[in-house]
Amino acid sequence: MILTGPEITTAAADGRLRIDPFDQSQVNPNSYNVQLGPTLLTYTTPVIDAHLPNPTAELKIGDDGYVLQPGELYLGHTLEEVGSDVFVPLLFGRSSVGRLGLFVEITAPIGDIGFHGQWTLMLSPIRPLRVYTGMKIGQIMFFIAVGPIDRYAGKYQDAVGPQPSAYWRDLTPLRAVAS
Repeated sequence: MILTGPEITTAAADGRLRIDPFDQSQVNPNSYNVQLGPTLLTYTTPVIDAHLPNPTAELKIGDDGYVLQPGELYLGHTLEEVGSDVFVPLLFGRSSVGRLGLFVEITAPIGDIGFHGQWTLMLSPIRPLRVYTGMKIGQIMFFIAVGPIDRYAGKYQDAVGPQPSAYWRDLTPLRAVAS
């Protein structure tokens, strides 16, 4: 079951979910709009290696926006900190943003119960696109979980700003032996 807009408002008020800052005007019939934060990251090496930490460059979105370029992966973030210890959040790009040719969060929309923080957004434009801090970039829906809850306690907990991949932290020591 999915939470309706009024239930999102109630759950935010009673603490079953956290959206900070919360703005009633961002509540939709069955989702909550999230806004683009002011910081972007890009990877700086020609080849991204899944088994290593990869260097990034930080970009700030100015008052006149920032033009995203095709063929580049940008890691953005939500202005809002969002999380819940009881609901399963899913984040998707807004259809209005998709119609501008920007793919948002297409490979990892599900959040874990117990995660709290700003969400990292994977942004990929199909043509040059100017984006702005505070623009409504995505929407989060909340689903009711059935069964015992095992809360998230992973490497991205309490994220502030965009987070590069930490996939390399999941590897077993065998990779180092095989190298």
